[in-house]
Amino acid sequence: MIIGVPRELAPDEKRVGLAPAAVLTLARQGHDVLVERNAGVGSGFSDEDYRKVGARVAGDTEEVYRRAGLVVKVQAPTTAEADWLTEGQTVLGFLMLPTCEPALLGALRRGGCSAVDTAAISRDDGSAPVLASMSRIAGRIVPQLAARYLQSDHGGSGILLGGLAGVPPAEAVVLGGGIAGRNAARALLGCGARVTLLDVDLDLLHDLHWRFEGRVTTYPVNEYTLAKVLRFADVVVGAVRSPGGRAPVLVDRQLEDRVRDGSVVIDLAIDQGGCFAASRPTRLSDPVYVVDGVTHFCAPNTPSLVARTATYALGNALLGTVALIAAGGLAAAMTADPALARGVGLIGGRVVDPRVAGAHGLPVEGRRTGGTS
Repeated sequence: MIIGVPRELAPDEKRVGLAPAAVLTLARQGHDVLVERNAGVGSGFSDEDYRKVGARVAGDTEEVYRRAGLVVKVQAPTTAEADWLTEGQTVLGFLMLPTCEPALLGALRRGGCSAVDTAAISRDDGSAPVLASMSRIAGRIVPQLAARYLQSDHGGSGILLGGLAGVPPAEAVVLGGGIAGRNAARALLGCGARVTLLDVDLDLLHDLHWRFEGRVTTYPVNEYTLAKVLRFADVVVGAVRSPGGRAPVLVDRQLEDRVRDGSVVIDLAIDQGGCFAASRPTRLSDPVYVVDGVTHFCAPNTPSLVARTATYALGNALLGTVALIAAGGLAAAMTADPALARGVGLIGGRVVDPRVAGAHGLPVEGRRTGGTS
């Protein structure tokens, strides 16, 4: 099976499906890797870097799709790319199938390909290892974003994130104690901000209170606590996700009116619709907009800001999955790895994930194997 790595065509996407380090491992296992010309440039990898580790370099995107049995991507393909996928091929990437455009899902179904949504690959305990790799990065980059947009020259309130002697630091509120939320909280603490974290899971709050040694103030999520903490917030981070569906809108317009002018909202759940009523997707080349004096950062591919780090992290998380599919095909890989099977949304163009079917008003057209029905 040829493993294809096309150049990402999504706006402002600098990551690439596989770094040279991952390609080297796959090549030594005997796999044939075809990388599109300049696919790695945004992450700092040249075509020669890929040639040196055993990859072949393709001239254009269509060549990769026409020749590869397994296409490894970061973002979902465009509808034009999806039209190149055919029966017998598998595409793997952050497809976000439950919330993707109907036109994309339609193109994938017409082509008869199989589709693995890396965001939906999940273990028995519900953890999502590939998504977690990007969630950690999204959380840890929050202080960089918050510091920038709190600056006076960016329309912020002019607050130094960590404060200094005699001057208090910024007040940061994190909604959600999952991977992204706890990484955001830790990173903000490291920069000297005062951090408050809210979640619906009291057991999780107890655990985080212990882990952070009481340095993070914790509250359960409800209308009263939200109204209380938002009133004093300089930075509000939305990090609440919903497995296989839309993120819950925790902050409606009435609650958001309590946030002070000059504050910053960073919605890390925007790829699932966002945690704030005023959230709408933006691009990294134009990532923010202002609503009632509050700056909103809502770029769905935030990890692409550190594309080289993110590409390495993706490779670490995906390498075993890619190798398993390439070695024996998707069906055998699903049987061997139930976590992978849970990420399969389409098989041969047929929708097999009930979450995808339900979100798009379609029937479930088949069953997955690997203990995932």
